[in-house]
Amino acid sequence: MSAAFAADETHDPRAQSWVESANRPDSDFPLQNLPFGVFRRRGSSEPFRGGVAIGDFVVDLAAVAATRLFDGDAARAAAAGAGPTLNALMALGPEAARALRRALFAALAQGSALRERLAGALVAQADAELGLPAQIGDYTDFYTSIHHATAVGRLFRPDQPLLPNYRWVPVGYHGRSSSVIVSGVDVCRPVGQRLPAGAQTPVVGPSQRLDYEVELGVYVGRGNPLGEPVSIEDAERHLFGVCLLNDWSARDLQAWEYQPLGPFLAKNFATTVSPWIVTLEALAPFRVPRERPAEDPQPLPYLDSPQDRARGALDVTLEAWLETAAMRARGEPPRRLSRSSARHAYWSLAQLVAHHTVNGCNLNPGDLLGSGTQSGPSPEEAGSLLELTVGGRQPLPVGATETRTFLEDGDTVILKGWCEAPGARRIGLGEARATVLPGRPV
Repeated sequence: MSAAFAADETHDPRAQSWVESANRPDSDFPLQNLPFGVFRRRGSSEPFRGGVAIGDFVVDLAAVAATRLFDGDAARAAAAGAGPTLNALMALGPEAARALRRALFAALAQGSALRERLAGALVAQADAELGLPAQIGDYTDFYTSIHHATAVGRLFRPDQPLLPNYRWVPVGYHGRSSSVIVSGVDVCRPVGQRLPAGAQTPVVGPSQRLDYEVELGVYVGRGNPLGEPVSIEDAERHLFGVCLLNDWSARDLQAWEYQPLGPFLAKNFATTVSPWIVTLEALAPFRVPRERPAEDPQPLPYLDSPQDRARGALDVTLEAWLETAAMRARGEPPRRLSRSSARHAYWSLAQLVAHHTVNGCNLNPGDLLGSGTQSGPSPEEAGSLLELTVGGRQPLPVGATETRTFLEDGDTVILKGWCEAPGARRIGLGEARATVLPGRPV
């Protein structure tokens, strides 16, 4: 893997910050993380600007740039990240973001001489409104979990759950970037055509089989010119970082409309992302080998490299939680529905970029890639209700007295993610949450 993403002193688990909340063992945002996002003070008309999470606070990059706290590449990166989106920072490439992360690490560490000057740039997260971190020009959703693909395929094609191309090509489709929303924005139940069981004529109305999908989102950093593929060896240098992603899915609309071109209204109504982007550099201690069964075909040469085989997978724990309206009314905490890891993905991030661009397709800073539903090998690791309820045939207990086959109005879905490894500090991705609102009448 690129030396830009190798572990160094910024990953030292012993390092502590003068921001005390960052030193809590359960903090998602310790000194070793420093994810990027955009924010403004809650309730204000201030413009959004870039920020970096540290404990319970946000470092205001506009304030950092204005006070000229850093110099060189770090100063250039802080200025680029001070705008209303992070696209300009993403476009600078990994060297600039790495320089800023290292400068912030030193400035936020215990004993830093810059403590007094940086303290004025901190805003409490409780006082901050977090926004969509990038202007997303294009969104591509992949299908990287062989366990999810097999489980879903078994529901519809028992004799051939996995299609012949799956082990050869990273399957993906182009999604709708305009409806990507940040955590906390509610989602209206989608309306569209569906074919009721036993009927010959479709009806139009709100989806009756609304589902979530637990995914890892990946933001493109530096782009590539049209017509110039990105090699797998260079692919990760074109990525900025990862987030949590819920690619909501209306299963009944999809079942009716997806042939022959794929999902349309079933997927384009909303995609929820977490507000913080964890850089690939911060994830360096949590890289693991990309593995696949020995009997499976090896990737074609443009999708294979020694570095990607050795450290191409990410061991990111991913969870889905559900809070129903009745649970909120009774004061019950949300219930965890599943836990898995992104390490089970069949295709790596580098392979997604290499395949996406092998035909010369140009990626741009801020473009978003979705991993596809991340499910593990066991049933309780399923990343969607479609799998957990076996296509809606086995209701899932939630709360004290309720069950679910698919989502109901008032349900809040919460995705969480974090990384842990021996000899490394736990870091988190935060959460992506949204509540389902009733569909609009036709």
